Amino acid sequence: MVNALFFILAGLAIASAISCVYHKNPLYSAISLIGVFLSLASIYLTLAAPFIAVVQILVYAGAIMVLVVFVIMLLNLDEDKPITRLRYLFPIGGALGLVLLAQTMFIFYAVTKAPQPASDAGLEVGKTMSIGTAMYTEYLLPVEIVGVLLLMAIVGAMIMSRRMREPKIELVKKAEAEEA
Repeated sequence: MVNALFFILAGLAIASAISCVYHKNPLYSAISLIGVFLSLASIYLTLAAPFIAVVQILVYAGAIMVLVVFVIMLLNLDEDKPITRLRYLFPIGGALGLVLLAQTMFIFYAVTKAPQPASDAGLEVGKTMSIGTAMYTEYLLPVEIVGVLLLMAIVGAMIMSRRMREPKIELVKKAEAEEA
């Protein structure tokens, strides 16, 4: 059952990735990329890694894709004319795609023929509790340093944006001198 679900989700991820590359409209490509991210998050859930799945959804499907869609909307891209000058690259791309498919099949064959070591069912690696425990015990200092660096970046961004909006002192003095 889990293998069938994995292959269904992997197929959905591959179909979304192909759709992302195929569409000429960048907004449709971004929506297809969200489908890839959601499929990958679902695959992480089937692999018993809920923390990574949630981070995948929050960071990539949420924040990063909002930025990508925002940039696409800001660029205001017009419809592109079909590119005919690069037609000679299509056979090269097809050949490289076949090489990639052959490599994928070889890796699939090698993994299925390799001996499978017994897995420990009680292993807690990748679980939210084990990640939180490691972050706030063994790796507390790096987490604190990253927190301070992020705070410094936020404060720096606020200061830079505030200075850009305020008028220059010289201009204010000049305007006051002209009024008098």
